[in-house]
Amino acid sequence: MTDSVHDIVDTAVAAGSFSTLVAAVTAADLVETLKGDGPFTVFAPSDDAFAALPEGTVETLVKPENKDKLTAILLLHVIPGKVMAADVAGQVLSPATAGGATVHVDGTDGVTIDGAKVVTADIACTNGVIHVIDAVLLPKS
Repeated sequence: MTDSVHDIVDTAVAAGSFSTLVAAVTAADLVETLKGDGPFTVFAPSDDAFAALPEGTVETLVKPENKDKLTAILLLHVIPGKVMAADVAGQVLSPATAGGATVHVDGTDGVTIDGAKVVTADIACTNGVIHVIDAVLLPKS
């Protein structure tokens, strides 16, 4: 993939496979944040990953009264700084997310984050990097 000239949000919109994520980021008022200077590492669930959630989950989360819960879920997918796949290869890490929670990143056999597999890595953006994952990360209960 060529170097992007877009920020994380515009890159996700242009990709076409993140419409649910973009809608959720918009509902949570995180667009300006993710268009900010960063750098950010975003583990972006594809539309298929959102579709795999129980029926009605996304519709419920994007309602205004659930904004705090939606924001908490989305911030689980953002790590401050720019972390490329090569940076975690062969390592097991527990970085803090933008929301303050800790996630489990395992780079010993491909890369997973809290069990979600990175299916496309290192999509460069002007303010960070996107890694596409095959599941939506949810807060540990």
